Amino acid sequence: MGYKHTNSKGVTYYLNSKDVTLRGGKKQTIYYFSKDERKDTAVDLPSDRKVEENPRNGFLTLKRK
Repeated sequence: MGYKHTNSKGVTYYLNSKDVTLRGGKKQTIYYFSKDERKDTAVDLPSDRKVEENPRNGFLTLKRK
């Protein structure tokens, strides 16, 4: 089971990641939140990141520390 976060509105989100290839051929890992738990893409919170919440709508984003 990966990282989960409950926002101020009481909605629980689960952190997922995916390895993608950018147009220039560079490989990059992207992180995203989902409302459902996904076993195949679930990850723990990376040590160099922190979760921030938009106070207006409760959306979560991952920021570098």
